[in-house]
Order: sequence, then C-alpha cells, then structure tokens
Amino acid sequence: MTRKERVQKIEKILDALFPHPPIPLDHMDPFSLLVATVLSAQCTDVRVNQVTPLLFEKYTDVYALANADVDSVRDVIRPCGLSPSKSKALVGLSNIIVNQHDGVVPQSFEQLEALPGVGHKTASVVMAQGFGVPAFPVDTHIHRLAARWKLSRGTSVVQTEADLKKLFKQADWNKRHLQIIYFGRAYCPARGHVPSECPICSWV
Repeated sequence: MTRKERVQKIEKILDALFPHPPIPLDHMDPFSLLVATVLSAQCTDVRVNQVTPLLFEKYTDVYALANADVDSVRDVIRPCGLSPSKSKALVGLSNIIVNQHDGVVPQSFEQLEALPGVGHKTASVVMAQGFGVPAFPVDTHIHRLAARWKLSRGTSVVQTEADLKKLFKQADWNKRHLQIIYFGRAYCPARGHVPSECPICSWV
C-alpha cells in the first residue's frame, strides 16, 4: 500500500468515526478560546472546561483580565497546573491585546505567537478553531499517532506538522487534527494500546 492509499484509507476511517468533531475546549469567542488553550498546556480539556467558567465569572472580558491581580488569577486557575506561569501569561497577553490590538485578539500567527504563553501550537488552535483559518495544530498526541501510522518520521512536532500538511488537503486541516485527537483518545492511547484492536494500527 502506498502512502497516498494509506492516507485515503485513514481519512475514510476518521470521517466514518468522527464526521463532525466538536471543538474540545468550551469557549464563547476567540479570546476565551485563547485563554482556554493557554490553560490546556499539560492539562486535560475536561479540567480546563471546569475552570474557565469560574475564571470568566470573575473576569468577564479581556479588559477585566488585563487589570487583574496575577495572584488572584493564579488562585482560580490553580487546578490546571503551572498556575504561576499561566497566570502571568494570561494577564500579560490580555494587556497586550488591550494596548496594542484595541481589545481584539489578533488574527495572524506572528502576532499571536508574540503574546506571552502563546507558542505555535496555541496560535494554530486559535487560528483554526477561533477564526476558521486553515491550520494543523500538532501536539504530542498527534505527533505520536503520525509516527504510528507511518505518516511522518519527524523527530519534532514542527516536522510532523509540515509532513501532515503535505498529506492532507488544506481544506480538511481544521477537521483532520480534531479527528486525530478524538481517535487517539478512543482507540489509540499512549498507554495500554492494543494495535490489533485499533481500527488503523491493525492494518497500517
């Protein structure tokens, strides 16, 4: 089986199992998505979705968070882990959005990645899920599955992202990365994985 044929078969399986994958992080707008994505670093989406309502109940918008006390923010987001750095990042990025972007989340990778606590993966999530711009956010889970499925030999998420963008149609990027995430959780976990029982690893 050629790589192209393997990709086509993987696409059919993903479309059959997850035809309309929902965005895993609850949000109301691009700013709340940005905040949730920053909080999701080394934290589960479930935990983030439990914390963000509490955060936005106390700080209702970017202006409130820009003026927030870092230690108070830290107390709210503590369950997400890494709260000292995340609280500084959230207050810092809110200040920049208010002072440099008129309170509106910027719609470019360059401007997003210039914000505190925002790397390329976070920027990609916001561009894809917040603004509908084609992007292929690659986290450690997608990186792992791409290797398992022989779609990439990348030693870094940067290389894996480049490889996946070449294999999948740009119009499908935003859907595909979500499908792979959900597939990994349901059928292809990091631990306790049984390849013979996996809809993809059993034949790839």
